[in-house]
Amino acid sequence: MPKSIIIPEGTGVPIAPFVPGTKADGVVYVSGTLPFDKNNNVVFPGDAEAQTRHVLEIIKGVIETAGGTMDDVTFNSIFITDWSHYAAVNKVYAEYFPGEKPARFCIQCGLVKPEALVEIASIAHVGH
Repeated sequence: MPKSIIIPEGTGVPIAPFVPGTKADGVVYVSGTLPFDKNNNVVFPGDAEAQTRHVLEIIKGVIETAGGTMDDVTFNSIFITDWSHYAAVNKVYAEYFPGEKPARFCIQCGLVKPEALVEIASIAHVGH
């Protein structure tokens, strides 16, 4: 099955060997997305709401570059550094998924940079 690499215009160089997204057989897999700027610096330190919005905008860009919309997202994996950020993450998440919600899970864990409070990975079905 052929796959295509999805790299939205203006994407910075990843800090590890991965790409922002991969599309295969109409399914877009969005890599774990952190609140990084193009130079891999964490944006909005201490603000889980702003970091979540930033992360979801990056994910939206990957999915749109692949030919889809946020309505095509079927699953999200959410990682937060502290449960105290859960309400802020959910507030922004609901803005990006106002209708039928995708399936998801959310866990508390450490992230690659201590200033990052949230990371999200997504799967979207955008057709063939």
